[in-house]
Amino acid sequence: MNIIGMIARMFKLIVPEWFRPIRYITNLTRERTGCRVRAGSFAGLRYVSTSVGSAYIPKLLGIYERELSAQVESICAHKPRLIVDIGAAEGYYAIGLARRNPQARIVAFEMEPRGQSALREMAALNNVADRIVIGGKCEPPDLVAALGDTAAPVVICDVEGYEEKLLDPQAVPALCRATILVELHDFIIQGITEKLKERFGATHRVEHIWQQPRSRTDFPWRTFGTALLPTSHLNWAVSEWRPVQMSWLWMVPNS
Repeated sequence: MNIIGMIARMFKLIVPEWFRPIRYITNLTRERTGCRVRAGSFAGLRYVSTSVGSAYIPKLLGIYERELSAQVESICAHKPRLIVDIGAAEGYYAIGLARRNPQARIVAFEMEPRGQSALREMAALNNVADRIVIGGKCEPPDLVAALGDTAAPVVICDVEGYEEKLLDPQAVPALCRATILVELHDFIIQGITEKLKERFGATHRVEHIWQQPRSRTDFPWRTFGTALLPTSHLNWAVSEWRPVQMSWLWMVPNS
């Protein structure tokens, strides 16, 4: 074990978990928010104690993927009857949109059993369980079945590159009439952004949205504990742990 590893191990042995910087910031956020989303499009959403495969603190603060707030509001304004969330994790979008859209049925696909369990808990916490259908891995035939003949469905997709296979209007014709919000993963599937633009350019108005920076100024509370922390820890707290600068396509049918 190298010297840095030895110091880290000693730190964990000496310092109680609650007082470690990351734990302290997480617990402070839970305490101040009461495990409800503090602001943004999903303000008031009751939350589970952790997130699945993504950043937790930004979700409780209501700043997670805030670049997409206008798109979320547009979805809600159009009162969709069906929202399909692929890669739903614990349900930030699936349950958040169910709460904002009481007229909508939500189909949430999530591969991880831990995510499926959290989805069920989130649905119960927010009294929307009767309108949520939870599925596992989504393949093109599953998406065909989920969309059915709904006139103007909404599809939200975050599948770590699998959007190349799923978001194909030849395999899933109903996508031509769907409003689609997809996180892009060119660092996994090179050229996927341009490929999706080509696939949907004739049927949709396509907008490319880029992630914007976060900083410690996005963390709303100052305590004696946060004053002692290095800037890097609060910057981490509001970051979304992205491997690169992420982006999304917002695709709205022409008619």
